[in-house]
Amino acid sequence: MNVEVPNYVERGPIHDVWWIPLKVRTDSRGWLVELFRQDLLDPKHHPVMAYVSMTRPGVTRGPHEHREQTDYFCFLGPSDFEVYLWDARKTSPTHGAKEVRRVGASAPYALLVPPGVVHAYKNVGSVEGLVFNAANRLYAGWLRQDPVDEIRHEQDPHSPYQVA
Repeated sequence: MNVEVPNYVERGPIHDVWWIPLKVRTDSRGWLVELFRQDLLDPKHHPVMAYVSMTRPGVTRGPHEHREQTDYFCFLGPSDFEVYLWDARKTSPTHGAKEVRRVGASAPYALLVPPGVVHAYKNVGSVEGLVFNAANRLYAGWLRQDPVDEIRHEQDPHSPYQVA
């Protein structure tokens, strides 16, 4: 099943990567933001697990990529992040393309990262930042019995995937 791409979804220079603006709704009680809608994504991207991570200022997570997993990140604050993406898929029409985007408190976004797209993010703010991820694969498989679906690049000083 294919889902029609809503007109508010932004496409960058990398094929199949979606940037989805998050609308923060504020009232006298505080705020609310929808992170995921089942009607937005193709079922092959629907989450089977979710987690929240905290990243300290100046710290980078990644770069790494997945063979099968699609990540669905949400950056909404309280800090800002530089997100780095590289298309490492040899059969992609945008193979070799790179994108860097600032998101988070100043620009809340969800980000769909398909398998084979190398990704990293760095907290560029002055406070701890939270990132929500809803992946379409279980980390280390059912009951954590399988190899982790990651190709890590952060330890390779010769990797073409460098975070500035």
